[in-house]
Amino acid sequence: MILAVGVITAVTAQIRCADAAREVARLTAAGDDHARAVGEQIVPGAQISIAVQADRVVVDVRRSAPMMPGLTLSARAVAVPEPEGTDQVIIAPGVSR
Repeated sequence: MILAVGVITAVTAQIRCADAAREVARLTAAGDDHARAVGEQIVPGAQISIAVQADRVVVDVRRSAPMMPGLTLSARAVAVPEPEGTDQVIIAPGVSR
């Protein structure tokens, strides 16, 4: 029973790591300066690394699994940076600005 609770808790924590990685990557790609703080709210105590490159944003989230010593949970998300300025946005034919 205790093992089952530990596994369920670890799976839930893994999902939260994936959620945090995705949100931090999305927000960082959009230029939001508070992206890391959002990730820290989703997974308190997690290690969040953000790598911004010319063509992508890579976010890794790591934390130890609750109730399962020695198990480290991690998730990675990648996002494409949003264009800066309207000159880089392609407007579909027939759509006005």
